[in-house]
Amino acid sequence: MSSKINHDHHHQRINGQTSPPPCPHLAEFHARNGSKPFRVLQDCLRVKPPGGRAAIRRDPSEVPRCGACGQSSRPRLYACVACATIYCHASPGPSHAAAHATSMPPGHEIAVDVDRAELFCCACRDQVYDRDFDAAVVLSQTATLKSATIQSSTPENLRKRRRVDYRHWSPDLRERTLMGSGSSPLDWSMDPPWGLRGLNNLGNTCFMNSVLQALLHTPPLRNYFLSDRHNRYYCQQKNGVTSNNNNNLNGSGRRNAGGVDSKNARLCLACDMDAMFSAVFSGDRAPYSPSKFLYSWWQHAANLASYEQQDAHEFFISMLDGIHEKVEKDKHKHPNQGHGECCIAHRVFSGILRSDVMCMTCGFTSTTYDPCVDISLDLEPHQGSSAKTVSAKAHHSFNGEADPINTSQACGISTLMGCLDRFTRPERLGSDQKFFCQQCQVRQESLKQMSIRKLPLVSCFHIKRFEHSSIRKMSRKIDRNLQFPFALDLSPYLSSSILRSRFGNRVFPFDGEDSDASNEMSSEFELFAVITHTGKLDAGHYVTYLRLSDRWYKCDDAWVTQVNENIVRAAQGYMIFYVQKMLYYKASGKQVNARYNDSKGTKGTLNQFCTGQVT
Repeated sequence: MSSKINHDHHHQRINGQTSPPPCPHLAEFHARNGSKPFRVLQDCLRVKPPGGRAAIRRDPSEVPRCGACGQSSRPRLYACVACATIYCHASPGPSHAAAHATSMPPGHEIAVDVDRAELFCCACRDQVYDRDFDAAVVLSQTATLKSATIQSSTPENLRKRRRVDYRHWSPDLRERTLMGSGSSPLDWSMDPPWGLRGLNNLGNTCFMNSVLQALLHTPPLRNYFLSDRHNRYYCQQKNGVTSNNNNNLNGSGRRNAGGVDSKNARLCLACDMDAMFSAVFSGDRAPYSPSKFLYSWWQHAANLASYEQQDAHEFFISMLDGIHEKVEKDKHKHPNQGHGECCIAHRVFSGILRSDVMCMTCGFTSTTYDPCVDISLDLEPHQGSSAKTVSAKAHHSFNGEADPINTSQACGISTLMGCLDRFTRPERLGSDQKFFCQQCQVRQESLKQMSIRKLPLVSCFHIKRFEHSSIRKMSRKIDRNLQFPFALDLSPYLSSSILRSRFGNRVFPFDGEDSDASNEMSSEFELFAVITHTGKLDAGHYVTYLRLSDRWYKCDDAWVTQVNENIVRAAQGYMIFYVQKMLYYKASGKQVNARYNDSKGTKGTLNQFCTGQVT
């Protein structure tokens, strides 16, 4: 296909690429007909569902023919936007479309592909891009259904938020005095790196230790707590909890968060996290016992309070919910106090998934948005198996017959990109899952597709390695290897990319895309933690691999050792953590970026983000 020319007055970036210079004939067309001349063509376009190619609307029995030669089989037929006559174009070779533009007065250079509904400049003999035309194509399918389209209430973190200038924090004289007398600098050049400390196993608590190691070294979460954005003493004071000065000192003489006078006092997981960060980054290399945190978590998740082995992913979700629950109860506090009221758990891990269910008959699309703190992915099915497998987009088989125990093989190799492709690909729902189409007013066959509407600062991917078969009434673990990259680009899985592909790579801004343009610019991630599970379903062990100072370390409860990156690549990843490479701030039309430096402990960028100074 020939290169497309974009209509714009300036060079700009679209989908991460610099657009070519504008077509002068298209610019003249806009000058004569206004800024949105193609919206009148909306009723002349049609898109065959589901997600089919756009074309000029015509009677099914009508066969378009060239007005000069009368042929209908030429490679391309174009309808002039000015006079609606149809002419053919073949490259290389004679072009009746170009001859028509030359013989007519100015204004007949722009035409529309009859079969593809794409703009074509007959004078330049090339395709051209125009945002207004692409908007007309998209609206031709969605406008009549807009009133009937189902959309859940927009999540709070999807709404537009005020953009402010990024201001790098520089301490004044008073703050420097306070830091000098009440803190000590972190030496990030020491070996092993600062904060690398083993966690004692308190009785089948490797599931907890593995997740805590990943969270303790999650760059935005670490920066938040180490900059005292949640002060446990202040939090306890606000909640009427007093500390016992004599009974709450650890072996290094530091005060613990656990000493409360009342047994009925409400526990705060964020306070325990603050205490744990203080202990782990204190410089003490002896293994640390997170007993206070374990007790607080038991109070929050009483159904999981035991010394039995638990699932690391379930603990991760429960822990973030516990931190968020405390914040929800403190919403009456001033949002800029910076003493624990900011839900750092969701600011770091929360993203938004988009689910589109499209009617196979009329193309009506039901769209819903769901917040998430991680993405659960099915391993790719074994290449040698042709049976259906359980989808990542539902908790049960689409046809109600597939048995995951039979269909998933415990051999072969999957890739993280393949799992994401499988997660976001269109999937036809079974006949037993017909959804009620509000356009057809009957239950119809449908097509479902997932995508990522909003990326979090830290993306956590949970790999479904534990299978449960309702048919055989048994469970098992999948030991298939998973290849995952150290650098990951999530732009192909964004809703904007999925929708562009669905509508023929149109440049029309989909679903408020312009209000969240940084979503695509921040789509590159770096791997910093991998949690693995070895052993069987009912008797296994969790281990965490951390990347610090460009080196990998294995955290196996109290034991911490340096390992080669090939060991990490060969590990059976169960939870995989990626952090955004860059942070983008939009202010006064200028774009400022700040790069995470997880190995050097840079904190200035996220301190302002987490406290609401940058949103």
